[in-house]
Amino acid sequence: MPETTSAGRDAAPIEINSELLAHAHVSKAWPFEEARKVLSRLKRIPQPTGSIIFETGYGPSGLPHIGTFGEVARTTMVRHAFRVLTEDKIPTRLICFSDDMDGLRKVPDNIPNKEMVAAHLEKPLTQVPDPFNEYPSFGQHNNARLRNFLDTFGFSYEFLSATQCYTSGRFDATLLRVLEHYEEIRDVILPTLGPERRATYSPFLPISPATGKVLQVPIIDRDLAAGSILYKDPDTGKLTQVSVTGGHCKLQWKADWAMRWAALGVDYEMAGKDLIDSVRLSGRICRILGRQQPEGFNYELFLDENGEKISKSRGNGLTIEEWLSYASPESLALYMYQSPKKAKRLYFDVIPRAVDEYAGHLAAFPKEDQAAKLTNPVWHIHEGSPPEADLPISFALLLNLASASNSEDRSVLWGFIQRYAPKATPETEPLLDELVGYAIRYFHDFVKPSKQYRAPTDQERAALADLDKRLVALPDDVLAEEIQNEVYAVGKEHGFEPLRDWFQALYQVLLGQSQGPRFGSFVQLYGIDNTRSLMARALSGELAAAQVANN
Repeated sequence: MPETTSAGRDAAPIEINSELLAHAHVSKAWPFEEARKVLSRLKRIPQPTGSIIFETGYGPSGLPHIGTFGEVARTTMVRHAFRVLTEDKIPTRLICFSDDMDGLRKVPDNIPNKEMVAAHLEKPLTQVPDPFNEYPSFGQHNNARLRNFLDTFGFSYEFLSATQCYTSGRFDATLLRVLEHYEEIRDVILPTLGPERRATYSPFLPISPATGKVLQVPIIDRDLAAGSILYKDPDTGKLTQVSVTGGHCKLQWKADWAMRWAALGVDYEMAGKDLIDSVRLSGRICRILGRQQPEGFNYELFLDENGEKISKSRGNGLTIEEWLSYASPESLALYMYQSPKKAKRLYFDVIPRAVDEYAGHLAAFPKEDQAAKLTNPVWHIHEGSPPEADLPISFALLLNLASASNSEDRSVLWGFIQRYAPKATPETEPLLDELVGYAIRYFHDFVKPSKQYRAPTDQERAALADLDKRLVALPDDVLAEEIQNEVYAVGKEHGFEPLRDWFQALYQVLLGQSQGPRFGSFVQLYGIDNTRSLMARALSGELAAAQVANN
């Protein structure tokens, strides 16, 4: 069943002034650098009569992962930068394209009803039953998962299904050009193939009328007038003629990518670093079809906790839903913005830092001049209009409050928060209250199960006793910086070298973890009395004993 085209929200209007425009044209922020490529493209090719097309591609052979979201988020940032550079006078569109007509090559590891799906291998994804029994096909199920998230985040996009484009005739004219330039396209691809594959390669993959499978078979003959190809059925040996239009064939993916660029008039599409050669080959085919290949750049890949490439079919790394269980979509967008040409781990332990970095950029934004604002990630995340927010407490500190108090009660954490910021309430600080909920979930799932308290060494025991004496002598209204100075002084006087060993000891002995917050801020928030009680429990052996009992 073909999937209809759908769209997210319309792109919001943007306000542009002369100062903004001047800084945008020289900004070093990577979305502006990419947008200037598209602007230069307009000088090299005829002025378009329609919109400038930004595209992202998605292979729905497995459940969508964060890398898929990242490509849409990054492309949206480039599109917005282009709109600023052109004063929003040139219409733009973002197409999110699903290759859901691809044949299913293997059963993904992370789905139910694997045996049922296995019976439909090699069929287009939109002809494979949905193992979750929610949609007419597996392809439509995975498309819906992606679209639901894109809609939740509020992207402005147009969703296109390969199945719909092929079967509706939208690609027919370009498919006939592929047939016309059949040998030229083969000449691009054949040198990249081994001898066996070279002997059977064709840019066209017929859809078997008998089995519905996507066939990789040699093409015996072509009929340009009829717009058809002739092949030998692999099951019956019968010569079969099939039209290349109307969804009776699809293209091998490098030719398919180029055909799509040409048919849709794509001006910009980024791709992973592993596709550099594919971009080059598809670009050559696109030019054979009479169109200039899109602008774009190759981003680095995301890695899982073991440093391996994340994969939809394997289900390693993080899912979109998992990130959003512990942090906001804006923190995820920040992670996508940062260093797109640098390989990064995409696992649960990167979340707390991303949350606090987002909050830090948000707090800094109102104080920055126009040039600095355009290099601030939140300008690009929020399309030029970030909200006002300056959180009094960091996410890392909330996690450590939960860890020290061993509490998963929102009211307990808010009690500590109000010690530091008396006027703050869940109602006046909704973003902070949201972080409290995220912190509790993250603490329960990741911090609490991995806590490993240890008993203090003799040197650490003496230092803790000294710190206790210093804390009791401090006034009730002492500032975090003054507490931090006392902690530093204790570490130095008790011979910790390097000094970070002292802070690591505090985290391991008092919190059961290898790292933690700025300790002075933690004490101010948690309270001197509570901190002294925690140290007393550590010195008495209670914390380490509880660890042994729990294990």
